[in-house]
Amino acid sequence: MKNLKLFLLLTCSFVILSFQKSPISETEPKPEQIKQLLSQAENSVDMMLFDKAQSQLNKSLELAKRINHERYIALSSSILARMYHVRHEYDKGITQLDRAISIQRKIDDQAGLHYSYIMYGKILNSKKEVNRAFKYLDLAEGYYKEEGNLEQLGIIALNKAIFHLNDKSQVKKAMTELKTAETYLEDSTNGYELTRLHYFLARGHLIEGNFKMAEEAAKKSLSIAKDGNFTGMTMYTYGILSEIEEIRNNSAGALAYLKQRNEVRDAVFDANKEALAKELNERAGVDALKTTLDELTLQNAEQEKTLKVNKLTTILSVALITILSLLTLSLYKNNNLRARANELLQKKNSELILAKENAEKASLAKAQFLTTITHELRTPLYAVTGLTHLLLEESPTESQREHLNSLKFSGEYLLSLINNILDLNKLEANKVEIVKSDFDLKKRISDVLIALKNSANERNTKLHFDFDDEIPGRLNGDPLKISQILINLIGNSIKFTEDGDIWISVKKTKQLEKDITLLFEIKDNGEGIGKEKQKAIFDNFTQGSTQINRKFGGTGLGLSIVKNLLSLLGSEINLESELGKGSKFTFELDFETPESEIRKAVATTPVDETKLSNEIMEDKRILVVEDNKINQMITRKILEKNKVLCDVADDGTIAIEKVKNNEFDLILMDIHMPGISGIEATIEIRKFDDSIPIIALTAVTLDDNLDEFYLNGFNDIIPKPYKTEEFFHKINKYLAAKETTV
Repeated sequence: MKNLKLFLLLTCSFVILSFQKSPISETEPKPEQIKQLLSQAENSVDMMLFDKAQSQLNKSLELAKRINHERYIALSSSILARMYHVRHEYDKGITQLDRAISIQRKIDDQAGLHYSYIMYGKILNSKKEVNRAFKYLDLAEGYYKEEGNLEQLGIIALNKAIFHLNDKSQVKKAMTELKTAETYLEDSTNGYELTRLHYFLARGHLIEGNFKMAEEAAKKSLSIAKDGNFTGMTMYTYGILSEIEEIRNNSAGALAYLKQRNEVRDAVFDANKEALAKELNERAGVDALKTTLDELTLQNAEQEKTLKVNKLTTILSVALITILSLLTLSLYKNNNLRARANELLQKKNSELILAKENAEKASLAKAQFLTTITHELRTPLYAVTGLTHLLLEESPTESQREHLNSLKFSGEYLLSLINNILDLNKLEANKVEIVKSDFDLKKRISDVLIALKNSANERNTKLHFDFDDEIPGRLNGDPLKISQILINLIGNSIKFTEDGDIWISVKKTKQLEKDITLLFEIKDNGEGIGKEKQKAIFDNFTQGSTQINRKFGGTGLGLSIVKNLLSLLGSEINLESELGKGSKFTFELDFETPESEIRKAVATTPVDETKLSNEIMEDKRILVVEDNKINQMITRKILEKNKVLCDVADDGTIAIEKVKNNEFDLILMDIHMPGISGIEATIEIRKFDDSIPIIALTAVTLDDNLDEFYLNGFNDIIPKPYKTEEFFHKINKYLAAKETTV
């Protein structure tokens, strides 16, 4: 008998080991195989089988990379983002969507791109960024209307309804969208979206107080969810049925539904837990089988030991049972104490959540106020700076010129103050993102020094620039934020240095392959800062002293912005200063050397911007779309001084008609106008003319949503009030580009 057992085990071991060692021929995967895996992964997400979905997505991504199928690589990231959304891991979902959208734009995969837009909208809504969420859904809706895709239009209407249901005062809008979704999805076979539709119909009826219709919709949702094995929607539907019964004061019914909901929730947990356990058991199974032969060899030797150990085991078992009994009693008491503590923690947690929501509402209100007041300040400020520019060009007397220069300085100072306050507000609200690109650091710093040279000359201060020759010609980083940091630091040194010198140096401290670290140093021999003030100097609205504030002016925001920007870039500012002897600011930043720099490739540009001049504007037809009569007159006069043939439209509707019936070389478009907005007018113009340059000339605050302007058809943006040099440069750039393409 023992010999037979040993023979069978040896045979099984040989078969398994032979199977493991036999080579498996790998054939090249087919797109249909990847598509099927992605479809299965979506179904697994619907059923909340996250371990299974993750495995399917990993496999599909591996196969797509093997054949370099970029569309399915991007789609894998989009579906992974959907899984993260269901699991409430929103930041991970956004990371995956950014990766997917980047690829989809590159390969012009419009279907995949707008699928990602819908997912982006859902995640932004979950993050309480409702306005941005609606914009992404609107982009997707426009595409699917052109495609005539009723199912996707129904899904978009359903998601818009969900957004509205977050605010109970918007329940009528939500129900309208739900009826639209119901119409579009009438013939759909998409069970998951149908069960969501009826679930949110139930939610809407419940808010309206119509419990009968809410119950009918919820039961319909439950029936579809059970048929499709959509575990998550089954759980949520039991939850809303429990709410309905609770409102009806049917405690028994509410409790029954709640128990069913908890059973489904536990089943979801067990399903994911069992998948992990199964994986571990499969790994352990082969190892256990390999050791069986060794165990049989030692079996006889261990039998004698077992007899001796059995006696000791009996004694230890009795002791263990006694100890476990005592532990059970102790755990029972501890559980009672823990239950009471949990009740107290839940109460405190609810209070903290309420406080957090109130703080977020206050922060949102502050941000909205700043955005509104900024627009209201920029509009009249545009009139001040624009009229000042016109008067300075009309040969004023010396005394008039002095007054006008003072007015120009005051306007620019006020604009700088507004921009600083907005920059600080965006930094504190974590709305500033790092945008990396390839750029010439030496040229960027030289441009900053040129911009600040007049201020330095007025203070009779010399600027000295030292740039390490070992630094590559092009680097990859965020050039805009580096310019902001240097403008604030060098501007601060100029402000507190008269009849002196300022040294700006950049040196390479270390380099590992493509990664390079640079040390920036700004040193002056000006006023200096006392030791007691050096720690507080980087706080908001802080200056060295009241006397310094009166003598030099300013708001004390520049160094605070520098500190926040460097923190965003993973660095920090260091200060060495002595009162009366000057100051030295230093910081380090990490960059990457782009491939173009390594290969010494030379990029070409379609327009040589260094050769642009205002002569190109002569006899060009430019349409100014602006509802404010004063701003309209100022922009027109500035253009006509350069021999531009200028036409004006008071609103978006008039602008569309004029572009249809006339030939223009360029359009300057305001954003906020009565009737049709500038964005809507641009969308309409692009339907029949996709070549004319359209520049947004607007007083709105442009933070991190520039991509949406370009998506809607704008070529560029000029924020008001603007510097005339920047204004003319951008106009000349697009006029020159248009001439080269004609």
